[in-house]
Amino acid sequence: MSMVRPNLDTLILETARTRMRPHRSEDYESVHALWSDPAVTRFIGGKPMTREETWFRFLRGLGHWHAFSCGFWLVEDRETGLLLGEVGFADFKRDMEPSHSGKPEMGWVLSGKVHGQGYARETVTAALDWGRRNLTADKVFCIIDAENADSIRVADRFGFQQTARTTYKEKPVIAYERSLA
Repeated sequence: MSMVRPNLDTLILETARTRMRPHRSEDYESVHALWSDPAVTRFIGGKPMTREETWFRFLRGLGHWHAFSCGFWLVEDRETGLLLGEVGFADFKRDMEPSHSGKPEMGWVLSGKVHGQGYARETVTAALDWGRRNLTADKVFCIIDAENADSIRVADRFGFQQTARTTYKEKPVIAYERSLA
């Protein structure tokens, strides 16, 4: 991953219904509202995040773009500006086997208010298009809680192939990989 500091103002992606942009310091309260929603965290940690947990996640969101020239975009409704979720790429250096450290990990999370409305399709498409143009890796991976049927459907829709069943933080997860080509 690159260590070049990006111009964050140039990293805005737009889809038919959303604007995707890097985190800004004033986004913390909206990000906390997202990550304290039980529908969002059901398969990501299993419980709503505290303010402190959200703060560390938020700082990761800010830092990835500066350290690696990739990261997660906040997904906003283009008309209202409301935060709908986060989609992007990161290197979380997860303590799991098989290790994927150093490889771009793709992730997507959307507010429970918009589940099942096609926002994942829209935003994952935009992120993958950006990844093809900007990431130096030829593949990306993701891990999904083995019980998260909705997210597994998204991975399948985008051609992610299962590479391993493993555990992460004592929970069963499925590792997937797909080409950026």
